[in-house]
Amino acid sequence: MLKSDFFYELPEELIAQTPIEPRNHSRMLVLDKEDGSVKHERFYNLRDYLREGDLLVMNDSRVIPARIFGEKEGGSAVEFLLLEQKGDKRWETLVRPGKRARVGDKLYFGGGALKAEILEIVEGGNRIAEFECEEDFFTLLERIGQMPLPPYITEALKDKERYQTVYSKESGSAAAPTAGLHFTEEMISDLRGSGVNIAFVTLHVGLGTFRPVKEDNISEHKMHCEHYKIPKETAELINETKSRGGRVIAVGTTSCRTLESAAISGAFAEAEGYTDIFIYPGYSFKAIDGLVTNFHLPESTLIMLVSAFAGYESTRAAYISAVEEKYRFFSFGDAMLII
Repeated sequence: MLKSDFFYELPEELIAQTPIEPRNHSRMLVLDKEDGSVKHERFYNLRDYLREGDLLVMNDSRVIPARIFGEKEGGSAVEFLLLEQKGDKRWETLVRPGKRARVGDKLYFGGGALKAEILEIVEGGNRIAEFECEEDFFTLLERIGQMPLPPYITEALKDKERYQTVYSKESGSAAAPTAGLHFTEEMISDLRGSGVNIAFVTLHVGLGTFRPVKEDNISEHKMHCEHYKIPKETAELINETKSRGGRVIAVGTTSCRTLESAAISGAFAEAEGYTDIFIYPGYSFKAIDGLVTNFHLPESTLIMLVSAFAGYESTRAAYISAVEEKYRFFSFGDAMLII
């Protein structure tokens, strides 16, 4: 298939700039993957589409304030975006402007509270940097860093926690697993109380997930590797759900990619590793039976994944309907349930 097959027209005013309050009052387009029919709902009615014994799998990765601003030794300004942790205080970073970060250069952030040295320039021009600080690294980031909001969000975020899921736990993402932003703690408690099981995986979201597809033939696109982890209790819950005919529903494309990466060998087990799985139409799903997701950018790998799961024509029709009904799109936008 061609990249252009996944293009759709989106009026700029439908790109959500701020999150909905309360979280679970966002709209929800329900797409029946069997017949392609569409219903228009609110997210707080998600329970109406779930069965007792269904399993929701959520990504508990926590976004770090990964944008930090500093200066090179000598005074020139520099911006770092932390992409992936490579060691205790070693990170792969995106540097702007790139020419100001050569191997051996020393840089200072937060008035000198955080120091960095460039160790290596890797493929794509990213830098490997070693950081040094006296206090806890992540505590310091909370003080001096900014949330790495996508470029299509131009309004300032008043509350950092609104770009986190309420169940975020494991720090390490450069972007939020945004399908989970719709859940409240009360809603999760109510779902559990009604017999819906909930389990967690971790996939630290890197910018590779959102890297534009440059190749016209989508099969030639190469995904960036991202680190994931499936705890033993989650693997056991998935196996138990599958064995009795229950449905495994991924909350977000990151949870989906994690599960599909680990399902290659059949039954689930505790797992940790890296995945560069690229899911597009023609892929045969092995793990998930349903998907909670947001509305994604045209020609992105994420809309390709949704098209693979729901069907290309059904996905395209659902997106056209969402535009006509003036749904809110992208990270702070409305939800889609495919089941």
